[in-house]
Amino acid sequence: MSVGETNQGFSEVNWKPVVWGMILQFAFGLFTIRWSVGRTIFKCMSDKVATFLDFAHTGASFVYSEQLVNQGIFAFSALPVIFFCSFFVQVLYYWGIMQVVITKIGWLLHIVMGTTVCESMNSAANTFIGMTESPLLIKPYLNSLTGSEIHAIMCSGFATVSGTVLAAYIKFGANPAHLVTASVMSAPAALCFSKLFYPETEKSATTFKNIKLEKSQDTSVIDAATKGALAAIPLVLGIIANIIAFVSATAFLNAVLAWFSSLVGYEGITFEWVLSKVFMPLSWLMGVPWSECEDVGHLIGLKTVVNEFIAYQKLGELKEQTRLTPRTEAIATYAICGFSNPGSIGIMVGGLTSMAPEKRQHIAASAIRAFIAGSLVCFLTACTAVFQKILKNFKAKNCFQFLCNEKIYKLQLHLI
Repeated sequence: MSVGETNQGFSEVNWKPVVWGMILQFAFGLFTIRWSVGRTIFKCMSDKVATFLDFAHTGASFVYSEQLVNQGIFAFSALPVIFFCSFFVQVLYYWGIMQVVITKIGWLLHIVMGTTVCESMNSAANTFIGMTESPLLIKPYLNSLTGSEIHAIMCSGFATVSGTVLAAYIKFGANPAHLVTASVMSAPAALCFSKLFYPETEKSATTFKNIKLEKSQDTSVIDAATKGALAAIPLVLGIIANIIAFVSATAFLNAVLAWFSSLVGYEGITFEWVLSKVFMPLSWLMGVPWSECEDVGHLIGLKTVVNEFIAYQKLGELKEQTRLTPRTEAIATYAICGFSNPGSIGIMVGGLTSMAPEKRQHIAASAIRAFIAGSLVCFLTACTAVFQKILKNFKAKNCFQFLCNEKIYKLQLHLI
């Protein structure tokens, strides 16, 4: 797409999905954070999710021994849960339950926001499954999608996380309720930002009348369960490989920068220190107290430049050290809850081009733009969440104190 075409597309922005995406995100925030009934429902859901995932403890203990699992070692306590999740999702897919849920949520997004069928169903699917698995549901139609639809699919993948990896984040210490809420709130916001960054100027070739989700190719429940468990192997190995490689690379960069900085008389300058300083202003804009902005900036930097696993691991360490207040911890959990990192760009481009080779040019051209849009969705979700908490804690009797703080009051006295 040329510069001229981009400018023309921006002038033709369809504001319905943009406005409704913001409204739905805010409404989901009201329901899940401020309204007591909604909080209770999502608290119950997150507790049930945590309880369900804990059943993987039994299988892991059988293979690795109870002692290794109870020690909290990541490879033995967190990653085995991914096998169990993948197993269960594949069984639900075989029974057709997953397709029904995704279709209904996708239809609702399509009706309310006015987004096309494929991008709506993909966004709904990303709430449950990963960014590379979701497009598989609409694989026969990928080559027929417009450039804007391809961009929306990529943006939704970067802005959300799959249900199969939530367990790993929970093991690191992330609050299950925040994770579930972030996934729900980011789905409509991803469509909102995708249509703002890449407006639709073509006519979609797919509708609910001519599209059907792919049926399971498994021959039985046992076959589906086995394939689900085996499908988690490359995911688990990929997570292990990425964590080892990126943690090692971060340590290397820390050592290099520390050595160079010591040569010019500065001590303690590391790669992580640089990240924390770069993202401090963004942390402050999201509502983090300045005294904690460096820690949250560090987390956002790790998530954006490295990956979210490393960021959640660091978040768990900060929680153990009680360096974050509950409010700041919640903001950080929302802000880093997304797959928008350099490694995911390669995974997304590679996966989509293999499924839709005819759209290779569109996919490559939209990757960085979708990555930026997905990152902004995560930050917007964090801002929306903290705003909801402010509304929840705000009382009418504090209105005068909220509007006229001590400095304004003294200024008024001086003017009088």
